[in-house]
Formats: sequence, structure tokens, C-alpha cells
Amino acid sequence: MSTRTGGEGSGRIVRVASGQGFWGDWLEAPRRQAEGGPIDYLMLDYLAEVTMSILQKQKERDPAMGYARDFIGAVESVLPAVAERGVRIIANAGGVNPRACAAAVRAVAQKHNVSDRVRIGVVTGDDLLPRLDALIASGHPLANMETGEPLSTVRDRVLSANAYIGSVPIVEALARGANIVITGRSTDTALTMAPLRHEFGWAADDWNRLAAGIVAGHIIECGAQCSGGNCLADWKTIPDLANVGYPIVEGRADGTFVIAKHPNTGGRISVASVSEQLVYEMGDPKSYITPDVIADFTSIHLEQDGPDRVRVFGITGGPPTDKLKVSIAYRAGFKAVGTLVYAWPDALAKAQLADRVLRERLDNLGLRFDHILTEFVGVSATHGHLAGEPHDPPEVQLRIGVRGADRASVERFTREIAPLVLNGPPSVTGFAGGRPKVEEIVAYWPALIDKTQVQTVVEVLA
Repeated sequence: MSTRTGGEGSGRIVRVASGQGFWGDWLEAPRRQAEGGPIDYLMLDYLAEVTMSILQKQKERDPAMGYARDFIGAVESVLPAVAERGVRIIANAGGVNPRACAAAVRAVAQKHNVSDRVRIGVVTGDDLLPRLDALIASGHPLANMETGEPLSTVRDRVLSANAYIGSVPIVEALARGANIVITGRSTDTALTMAPLRHEFGWAADDWNRLAAGIVAGHIIECGAQCSGGNCLADWKTIPDLANVGYPIVEGRADGTFVIAKHPNTGGRISVASVSEQLVYEMGDPKSYITPDVIADFTSIHLEQDGPDRVRVFGITGGPPTDKLKVSIAYRAGFKAVGTLVYAWPDALAKAQLADRVLRERLDNLGLRFDHILTEFVGVSATHGHLAGEPHDPPEVQLRIGVRGADRASVERFTREIAPLVLNGPPSVTGFAGGRPKVEEIVAYWPALIDKTQVQTVVEVLA
């Protein structure tokens, strides 16, 4: 049963609900979105830049892995809505292995005897890792957008390389009847724009409506961050965050839309909460670049449309560039972080002395690091020098970390923290969990590539 409101000519509404804003988001949100009221599409966004490298390392260990496994549980929780009510799911949970993700979804559908009502669309083509050497050899340097260095300088340490794809292949999958669409590294905004573009038939050069779809996607891509979560505006008065409602786009063919949430849920949707989300990772407000369109955020108009409803309108856009952004992750050494907590009196002075002692011991051992960072949590870790003159807090956490290319040196650092409990300043508390863990550093390398070099493939599994 469709929940779409109205006919083609009566300003019908298509509802796209956000159910995940990142890998690790609230597991209850997808089911609550599917069961809490009418929706047409459930959008689940899992991928951050570092996530792709994590998934690539998982795939190296097990060829059947490499996707966001939380997605399988999310699909299982909403299968009745998909199979019986016609709700369609769009997710970038495929990570670096969309086909394996689709196979896992297929297994869940078979388990619940609904595989005949589930058609899975799989979008691939974003993964450039197997082609990197050929691309570099053919004149695509994949230069770092911040430093200008060619990728060849770190090529031997690259873990993953994925182009951000747009809405076009997702629209194709929907047009071919898929009711669950799984992509790799699509843009976050495409997951919302694609169903609106599909439902309303927006043309490839209908820049204003396409820009509206992008803005809609940007507003709900972080889940409850626009409906009361992580919200500075009147945060003390936001009701019932334990029951927070995730956002829903109520889209119309003319490109206007309303941000809403299901009734009887907590949180708040207001002009202030939506505005906060709009400025998240915005960049140049006049030129928000995506593969499909460039949106002008200065053209956005917001108005309260009743309790927990914000109307968004007036959005304009223009043609996209001829490039796609590429998210590349590479190995960049090792790090470790240790903590000690010092109690009053003179908690800060004790923590400062412990820092000096530790640094001197590391120097005496001849250990050299690319960087050593000390933070005094509770005093200046958040605001630094802006915190003003040090005060006399009841407790201070000394947090010190090192990074460097030599794993053995970083490992030795982890052995120098615990001795301070007995041979350093007094009043240590809160030391637990054992020796700090050495972790590999995965660094981010943003680059651009000609659109002509990225060809997506859409498969629909009946």
C-alpha cells in the first residue's frame, strides 16, 4: 500500500525518512521510522571517509565482508514494511562490497519467506582501487586537493579509493523495480534526492528542483541531528530525547518540501534545528558541489509550518562540474593515547608535572615521534588558550598521545604511562583498561577525477 498523498496534479507528497545518519547510529531508528507512521522510502546513510578504509581492511581478511553489517539487522527489522506496505530502502551500506551486502540481504529475505517480494538493486563502479595504477599511468594524478601532491607519493600505502557517485544509478535501479537499493560510496545527499527525482521525473537539467533534492538530503543525512539531537538551540528544553523522532522529508514535485517527524516522538524540528544542520560541512554556501547539481545554500528559505514542521523552499541550483570527488585512505604510521586522572588539590599542577616527567623519560630513551599531543581534559582540552587562566578543578585528566612511523617506538610509549601511577605525582585515579593500544593511522586523501573515468553499473536481483 502506497502512502503517497494526492494525485499527480494535486501536489502529491512523497515521504523519505532518515533511519541512520552514520555507521553506529541508533539501531532502533529504522524500525521506528517504518512503524511510526506513513513513509514511502527509508534512507540509511552509513559511510564516512574513514569507514571505507575500515571496510576495505575487513574485506582483505574475509572476501565476504566489506559492508556495513548493521544494515542487515536494519533490513530485517523493517521487512514487513517492505514486503507488505511497499516501503523502499536506499542505503550506501554496500561499502567496498555491495554484492556481498546484497547476498546477506537476500539471505534475510529468504529466512522470512519474502524473497519473492524483495528486488535488490546493486550499484557498483565507485571503487577505483583496482584501477589506481592504470589511472595514474594514463595521466590522472589524483592530486591531493589540499596539498597538490600527486597520489604516487603514497601509492604503496593506499587502502581504499572510492569516487562519490550521484543519484543517477540509484534512480535507474528504482526505475527497474528495485525496492532495496544498495550502493557503495554514493554521496550522502543522493540517497534522498534519488527517490524524489524518480517519483517526480525531474529532468537532468532541472537545476532548481535537483538542488532542492540535494538540500533535502543534506538536512536529513545525519539523522536526528536536525530533529533535536546534538542541537545547540534551546537544548535544555528539547523534549524526550530518549524517544527522539528521526526526520522525514515530505517532498513535492515543485521542489518544495517539509521536514517533519512522526507524531508522539521526542526531539524538536524547528527553523533553528534545521539551520544548524544546514551549516554542517557546508563549505562555500553559494556552491555546494555534488555530482548531480551545484546547490546555492544562500537561496534556501525556511519557515515554521506548525509544530515540528519546517517548510523549505526557494532553492536554486546550477550545472555540476565535470569532476567527481574521490575519497582515498592510506596508511600513515601508528598512534597511541594514554590517560591518567589526577585529583584535587592541585590537580592541574600534578597533571602538568606528570606530562613533563613522561616527556623527559621518552627523550632519555631516545624515542622520537612525528607528534606528541598533551591535553588537560577538564581545563583546556576543548577550548585551548580560550579557556582563560587555569583554575583549581576537582580533577583533571591528563591525555597524551604520540604518532610516528615506527611502531616499536609507539609501543614503548605505551609502557611508560602506567609507571607514573606509583613513581610520578600523587593522587592518580581513574587508571583502568590496561596499557594503551597501538593503532594504525589511516589518513584521508581527497582528490578529483574526470567523470568520464567512472562508469557505474546497476544490477537488479530478482
